[in-house]
Amino acid sequence: MAAQYSISGTSAKGISASVERGVAEGGLAPGDALPPVRRLAEELGVSPGTVATAYKELRGRGIVVTRGRGGTVVAQAPAVGSRRPPRVPAGVRDLAGGHPDPAFLPVLRPPARVEPVGGSHRASPRLAELEAVAREWCARDGVPDEHVTFAHGALDCVSRLLSAELRPGDAVAVEDPGFHHLLDLVPALGLRMVPVAVDAGGMRAEPLRAALRAGARAVVCSPRAQSPGSGCFSAERRGELLAVLRDFPDVLVVEDDHNADVSGVPLHSLASGGLPRWAHVRTVSKHLGIDLRWAALACDAKTLARHDGRMLLTSGWVSHVLQETVLRLMGDAGTRALVRRAEETYTKRREELVGQLGRRGIAAQGHSGLSVWVPVRDESAVVNGLRSHGWWVAAGARFRIAAGPGVRVTTAGLDVADAVRLASDFAEVLGESEATYGG
Repeated sequence: MAAQYSISGTSAKGISASVERGVAEGGLAPGDALPPVRRLAEELGVSPGTVATAYKELRGRGIVVTRGRGGTVVAQAPAVGSRRPPRVPAGVRDLAGGHPDPAFLPVLRPPARVEPVGGSHRASPRLAELEAVAREWCARDGVPDEHVTFAHGALDCVSRLLSAELRPGDAVAVEDPGFHHLLDLVPALGLRMVPVAVDAGGMRAEPLRAALRAGARAVVCSPRAQSPGSGCFSAERRGELLAVLRDFPDVLVVEDDHNADVSGVPLHSLASGGLPRWAHVRTVSKHLGIDLRWAALACDAKTLARHDGRMLLTSGWVSHVLQETVLRLMGDAGTRALVRRAEETYTKRREELVGQLGRRGIAAQGHSGLSVWVPVRDESAVVNGLRSHGWWVAAGARFRIAAGPGVRVTTAGLDVADAVRLASDFAEVLGESEATYGG
């Protein structure tokens, strides 16, 4: 409780330092309320303006957030400890990571010769040939391609978009359950998360409306291969979401299409819905290789200017050696054929496990992407039970805010025989769990 920590200081700088010290040392925990401005001013013998200035500085650095009548509270720190995946035990099959099958990744071939650069690439940060390919890549799926730029992967792009658009304390609507790295990133930026429930169709319309009415200024969602639930927008769901979003024209909508080429389903993108503020991000790490930290961003003109303006102040550009490597792979006929086989195989493997689980009375979600989500009552019992059978799956805790428990199973490398055995072991573990834990 905040009352257990005594804030000190006679200047705005001293007061803010005292609060920050309390947060760092654990005397002030996430969610603890700070004293009202006037009360703390009386206790410290300073003016209310001094305390207000201290609180403003703390808000600006993301240490506290103000919730209207709820007062000023310590911001939620990123839950790195709970969301970081545990080490994979020795001797088990790793189905927890969400990674592609290396058998379907091409060999990376950087340029054999790289000429020295005279100066920097700030004036021409994007290779013209790769920009043209990126435009075609987006247009292929109906995403407007008038404004396109690059970033160092999806999270880098989302981080820059949110940082340029929002201020510490602002709220972001996120999927629940959702991508665990995003759930760490948002509070690390000093922003608040508003969870939005998802189902097989991805983010749901009415919970999104509630989040926007609660003040969310940005939305981050996945139109397909939603992590961890594997949901994907249908044409109907897309229409429902657009109907909600059109009532909030100032909200930035960010789509993370990280599995674009191996999701196994068509894209129903919000980006083509005529929204005034939107961004569509897609990466190549799932189908070309995790070392390729490159993302294409299509967005409205204002968002492009803010993103690129912020990038120019930091890294400046994405390495042209990396861009050249991506360009060569995306233009290679053999690589394109390998990616097509990967998408077909991932779809069969995902659907096989869902089918095998279903035959044993176990409901599972596996509609797109590389993983399957299985709702369970006791995550620990299931994870530990499957471990005893030689499988390692991801407990759902690090993906969830308010959603119910479950486990994520990566199916990218799971062949038919594996799926049969895993489903059988899963059924046995659930039976043991029900007998031991009451379900």
